[in-house]
Amino acid sequence: MAKPGKSSGREDTRSLRGAEKAAVLLLALGDDHGAPIWNALDDEEVKEVSQIMSNLGAVSSGLIEGLLIEFVSQMSSTGSLLGSYDSTERLLTKFLPKERVGSVMEEIRGPAGRTMWDKLGNVNEQVLANYLKNEYPQTVAVVLTKIKSEHAARVLGALPEEFALEVVTRMLRMESVQKDILDKVEQTLRLEFMSNLARTTKRDAHELMAEIFNNFDRQTEGRFMTALEERNRDAAEKIKALMFTFEDLGKLDAGSIQTLLRAVDKDKLGVALKGASATLRDLFFSNMSERAGKILREDMDAMGPVRLKDVDEAQTGMVNVAKDLAAKGEIMLAQGNGDDELIY
Repeated sequence: MAKPGKSSGREDTRSLRGAEKAAVLLLALGDDHGAPIWNALDDEEVKEVSQIMSNLGAVSSGLIEGLLIEFVSQMSSTGSLLGSYDSTERLLTKFLPKERVGSVMEEIRGPAGRTMWDKLGNVNEQVLANYLKNEYPQTVAVVLTKIKSEHAARVLGALPEEFALEVVTRMLRMESVQKDILDKVEQTLRLEFMSNLARTTKRDAHELMAEIFNNFDRQTEGRFMTALEERNRDAAEKIKALMFTFEDLGKLDAGSIQTLLRAVDKDKLGVALKGASATLRDLFFSNMSERAGKILREDMDAMGPVRLKDVDEAQTGMVNVAKDLAAKGEIMLAQGNGDDELIY
């Protein structure tokens, strides 16, 4: 749906949903006249209207006038407005308690989900585990009973083993959780975890650049890396350490390789393995059935010489498939320069 006031030229108030109309009107009314209305809304209504308001962008005076005429017959245009995260937060601060404003803005900026438990389900399991490992096992047990079982399993797997076993023990003994305890855990997560998460989601520049380098063809990557090493060796080393290359697929366990083999384009697999080291090639063949391996070898022999560009594209495609599978929690990738495992 096009936003009010954008280049779509939408001026008819009938094309707006109720919540959109409310967002525009409350922004137009400002803090003095809008405060009584805000105070009459419940938390879910405040979140819904705030979410829309923060993404309004420019709103034309014609649309504002149409809305005001619709609700207040004799009120004239108030001019143009700009809805953004900052303007929304400033407006809410005028008439809502600081804690409630923080809660509303965190809901808007944070991971997707209507409730706190929905939101936790969209947090990377490694990030969540790093936070929970410093909490009491009983608290962690409560949290893991409130999120989806598949996500809870990945979080448990990312926790230190002894701590994870203690959490499992608490979960087995757990009966119904009292509402006041659940509310306290939820409030702590909101104030301590989600608020910090919102402030730390900015990606590291080296991590972003490593992902870009991963998508270069071999010649372009070599050219840029050589130039960067001459100009800033430390930065080049950091990027190398964060890059995940085709050869790093050799660090996958057998189950992950088999999952990857089921997901990749079979036509591209042979081309990618044409340019692989003998060790990596053997690793892939050892995780295929004898019949599938025989067919693939025959296909590779029949290809003859393959262009380096085609090999690079096929290998990059396999790496991207592996990253997608890792993001879904179906396999685990290892960092390019070390033994520590890294979830993408």
